Parts: sequence; C-alpha cells; structure tokens
Amino acid sequence: MSDATAPRRIRMTVIGPILALVLLVVAGALMNPNFLGWDNVTNVLARSAFIGIIAVGMTFVITAGGLDLSVGSMAAFIAGLMILVMNSLVPSMGVGIPVILVGMAVALLAGLAAGLLNGILITRLGIEAFIVTLGSMGIYRSLVTWLADGGTLSLDFALRSLYQPVYYGGIFGITWPIIVFAVVVVIGEIVMRSTAFGRHCAAIGSNEQVAKYSSVRVDRVRLTTYAALGLLVGLATIMYVPRLGSASSATGMLWELEAIAAVIIGGTVLKGGFGRVWGTVIGVLILTLIGNLLNLTDFVSPYLNGAIQGAIIVLAVVLQREGKAR
Repeated sequence: MSDATAPRRIRMTVIGPILALVLLVVAGALMNPNFLGWDNVTNVLARSAFIGIIAVGMTFVITAGGLDLSVGSMAAFIAGLMILVMNSLVPSMGVGIPVILVGMAVALLAGLAAGLLNGILITRLGIEAFIVTLGSMGIYRSLVTWLADGGTLSLDFALRSLYQPVYYGGIFGITWPIIVFAVVVVIGEIVMRSTAFGRHCAAIGSNEQVAKYSSVRVDRVRLTTYAALGLLVGLATIMYVPRLGSASSATGMLWELEAIAAVIIGGTVLKGGFGRVWGTVIGVLILTLIGNLLNLTDFVSPYLNGAIQGAIIVLAVVLQREGKAR
C-alpha cells in the first residue's frame, strides 16, 4: 500500500502549488475583467521580481537548514546606502551612468558583506540563525531610519530620471526586473538540481552530521548560501530603487515574510533537506496575485495582506508535517 501511495504523494506535492496558482488565476479573471490584461500581468510580474530574486536565495538557505529574517531590513539599508552614495557623487561626477554604476556596485558589495556577516556569525560562532538574523533585522532597520533621520532618503531628481529605465524599461514589452528575475531563476534551478553545491545544501539540511561524515564542508556551504542571499538582496534592491527613487524605514517591510512564504508554498521543506527553485517561483506568483486581487476587488481589505500571508505560511507548514506523518 505504501509503495502504491508514494507516487501519488510526490505528484501532489509537485502539482499542488501549480493547481493553486491556476485556481487563483481563474478566480481573478472571474472577479475582475482587467486581471488578465497585459498591463496588469506585467505589473504583477515586475512587482514579484523583487521578492522572487530574494526568494531564490532564501530557497538555498532554507534547504541547507538555515533561515534569514533580515532580508527586508537589509534591502532597506542597502537602498538608503545606495541613494546616499549616488547623491554624494553628483556634485563631483555629475548626473550620468557612471554614478548609477557605482551605486549598483555599492548595493552588490553591501549585500554580499551583510550576507557574509550573517553567515560568519552563524557558522563560525555557532549562533542560531534565528537569533543572528533577528538581531540584524533590527540593526539594519534602525540604521536606515538613522540615515534618513526618521524621514525619507530621496534620490537626486535628475539621477532618478536617468535610473528609471532600469525598472520601467525593457525589451519586447518585458521590463528588466522580470528579465533579471527569470535569469536568476534559471541559474538557481540549475545550481540546485545539477551541481554538487545544490546536493550539498540538501544533504546538510537533511542531516548535518551525516553530511560531515560524507566530507561535505558544512560551514563553507552554509556560509555560501547566506552570502549568495545577501548578494541577491543587493540585486533586488538595484531593481527596486528606480521604482520609487527613495528609501525609508518602511522600505522592504515584510519582505522576509513574503520570501519565506514563497519558499514554503513552493514545496521547500522548512526544516531543510529539500528545495525546489521553480516551486518558489510559483509561491512568489501566488502571493503577488493574492495582493493584486485584494487591490482590484473589494472582497477583502488589502490591509489584511500580511495576515493572509502569515496564515498561508502556517497552513503550508502544517500540510508538510501531515504529509510526513502519513
């Protein structure tokens, strides 16, 4: 009996998120005729790109048995740092692409450094990931509030106009955030499925001691997952800043919740041991479509979006535990 039912369970874990996404799309089309319009679809995909890029990195962290609660605050701090650096360069370098390139480099380096710091504290000092990233979440959020003096950091207007095509521009009607998101997903799926690093992440999350006995460099692999996540947070911030041209203490709020929710909805096991990048993409789309539906309809207040996401996380974990129990 168990052998006969095993394929069905595996198949349901695969098609479950896909089925949920299809049902959500059908419901949205029935509730609002503009839901499947090209403008709305591209808007949904572009807005999902920020969380999606981060969620791909989060997939590797969680697969390896880790967790990062700081990504939203990290993005806010990186955005504020980017804006301050670019604004400070305008008087000497003028408004031009070199200033934007410097800002992008700062974002990537700051994200990498933040990810490495989290990883070092977790792997070298042996502090729990929950404690480290909870602490860094508060630190980054406070730092961006301090940098903005409690208000908002705004990018130089002329520089913002030059930078805007990074978010609003694209090719063949597809904006750059969507393209970058797609590239990150393809690379992430290949790394997860076809490289030793992806297999090592799953081995560590499944059983760390067995992975050590199998000559897997656990600390190095885990450190790399946090560094890669930080780098992807920097990349997502590069795509995000030209959208509004500002940063404040509210920037990136609940991004960590959305990223973790997307990963869990997509089928990655919260305790580690198994990860699915393409499932994370479906999870991101589900969450973004829910938020989009709340904005397009009056069925439920959009202010309840965070509550719905939290409930989805709990439900997804419960379903994972029930599946294991069976």
